[in-house]
Amino acid sequence: TIKLNSENLSLYKRIIEHYEKNKLKVIDGVIYINDRPANEYTFKMNYYFMMGDNRHNSLDSRFWGFVPEDHIIGKPIFIFLSLNNNERFPKKIRWERMFMKIKS
Repeated sequence: TIKLNSENLSLYKRIIEHYEKNKLKVIDGVIYINDRPANEYTFKMNYYFMMGDNRHNSLDSRFWGFVPEDHIIGKPIFIFLSLNNNERFPKKIRWERMFMKIKS
């Protein structure tokens, strides 16, 4: 459950309307969900912030928002490549992290 206000509504609007199929509108600064005034909202399912892999044209939750749990397919197994952008090659490669198993 989150508090809803005009500052954070844009973060949750897509979830409330699209994924959870509610009618959302704002009239004179008051938020209405399914024609009832609302200052908080309880989500029906879990949502996650998904981070991209930093490749060209890699989009993540900063672009398309939170991801519903039922949209997630698969899970990570290991770290393929880890780079330190503050270093130059070959120190740039974090050899100790490569092929590390992801703890779940």
